[in-house]
Amino acid sequence: MEIFDAVVIGSGFGGSVVTARLAEAHQRVCLLERGRAYAPGTFPRGPHATASNFWAPDHGLYGMFDVWSFSELDAVVCSGLGGGSLIYANVLLRKPENWFPQGDAPEGSGEHWPIGYKELVGHYEKVERTMGVQRYPTDHEPYRSTPKTLAMQEAARRLGLDWELPHLAVTFGNPGETPVPGVPVAGGAENRYGVPRYTCRLVGECDIGCNFGSKNTLDLTYLSTAEMKHGAVLRTGCEVKSFTPTSDGFLISYLDRRLDPAEGDRAEGERDTPVPHVVRAHRLILAAGALGTPYLLLRNRSQLPDLGPALGTRFSGNGDFLGFVFKARDRHGGQDTPRLLHPSFGPVITSAMRSPDRLDGGTGRGFFIEDAGYPDFINWLVEQNALTASGHVLRFLLRRGWSRLSHSPRSEVGRQLSGALSKGLFTATSLPLLGMGRDMPTGRMRLRDGYLDLDWDTAASDAYLHRMNGTMRALSSALGGCYASDPLSYLNRLITVHPLGGAPMGRNRQEGVVDSYGRVYGCPGLSIVDGSIMPGPVGANPSLTIAALADRAADAVIDDLDAGKRRSRTRR
Repeated sequence: MEIFDAVVIGSGFGGSVVTARLAEAHQRVCLLERGRAYAPGTFPRGPHATASNFWAPDHGLYGMFDVWSFSELDAVVCSGLGGGSLIYANVLLRKPENWFPQGDAPEGSGEHWPIGYKELVGHYEKVERTMGVQRYPTDHEPYRSTPKTLAMQEAARRLGLDWELPHLAVTFGNPGETPVPGVPVAGGAENRYGVPRYTCRLVGECDIGCNFGSKNTLDLTYLSTAEMKHGAVLRTGCEVKSFTPTSDGFLISYLDRRLDPAEGDRAEGERDTPVPHVVRAHRLILAAGALGTPYLLLRNRSQLPDLGPALGTRFSGNGDFLGFVFKARDRHGGQDTPRLLHPSFGPVITSAMRSPDRLDGGTGRGFFIEDAGYPDFINWLVEQNALTASGHVLRFLLRRGWSRLSHSPRSEVGRQLSGALSKGLFTATSLPLLGMGRDMPTGRMRLRDGYLDLDWDTAASDAYLHRMNGTMRALSSALGGCYASDPLSYLNRLITVHPLGGAPMGRNRQEGVVDSYGRVYGCPGLSIVDGSIMPGPVGANPSLTIAALADRAADAVIDDLDAGKRRSRTRR
């Protein structure tokens, strides 16, 4: 049986960081990821491939998008080497310094963070360096003229809100060079795939996987370094089902689906016959995400009798909320013309505005609003429906028919086709808005018939959601547009791409599942380093804070492993 110093379950912003740190410290570490690896150029495109790009192993689907549905919430997470970094919108924002409440009682709807901003500053900086963050380079064209970025800046000014170009884990330009779309990234092929990478082409495909390698995803940064330079063992297609404490660590049982062709030839259908494996580790680190980790712990709770009562508590959607600006108008100087926003130009998110929290001296719970672009093919889908409804296509066909019947020598096909396609103004003057902030972390997870269930009364966050909705409406008005909130909100349902909590940090076993270093109370050798350890919403995009906490947790794991090795040598 294979024995490792540490086994890490999951390859998102927690698992990848810890794996790299342990490997760098000469620990023998194995990372187990249930999904497959995606080299630049292999992300699915087209209707057929996209239809299979979901995670539902019981139905033979092993794609990236894992959609969970609960009574009042839907959540979208990622399955694949690099975790959520494969499909997130690249934003690496720090949790605001004042947004670490430490005076509220954790009972009820309050929250207490057993760690503050100052303790994370150094770790934030390390993660930002490793991820190669850059801001959207508006000092240069064509970035300077990005319509949605200019619109968000203007709207923030009119609303009196702070606006910024956040750090993005995207390569827009090589060091010391003027940023240019689509040029080779310096040293870009020095990754685990050996595939060249290119600077951002501004096509809005960040959330479906970047086929140009412009995103500095975790597999191209932390994991490539861990594997290529420090010998970390990365195994894809490996889904952990159970783990058992032993006298000197853990036995970890997983199913290997062998999803990646690089692992050897397979007979047709062999993918559907997973192979069971067991490995041993002195330390076990859970990083399966805010849904996966609590689910694993709940399913294996009989093996962990000293787990405290906080398991499953403090769930939050990080305040995620969708809104839409449409039919924006430019009314400067007395004119009234369509305002072009072109949401598909640029990366998905370029800028953010912030509404202050009561912790900053504002009123209510604070939040961010960011522009949310999308791939250009979405424009065609939307405009096709609009064209069919408007009769443009029917008029084109009638005119072509009349031209044939009348034998007219006059060719106006170009003009008629242009008219049939309209001007695409509906999508060109529309812009999705992504909001997130400090909602109420009152959700609780449990097992029901063997499946993960979530009881989260979103009514506790009504005041927060009302403020968010009102600000998005005002933003739309500032751009001369109409406003629509997420249609699911009318059904009292929300959707989140940032689920948090379920194994929260706390000052003791009664208050939390883990301490501020991610060490599980009552379970020596077990740590958690993903979004499940948040005792409340991050408020900003949570990826950077998850990674920073994981970097800090790695210090403790390395110290413990080194101490264990010293004790072992002494006993000899």
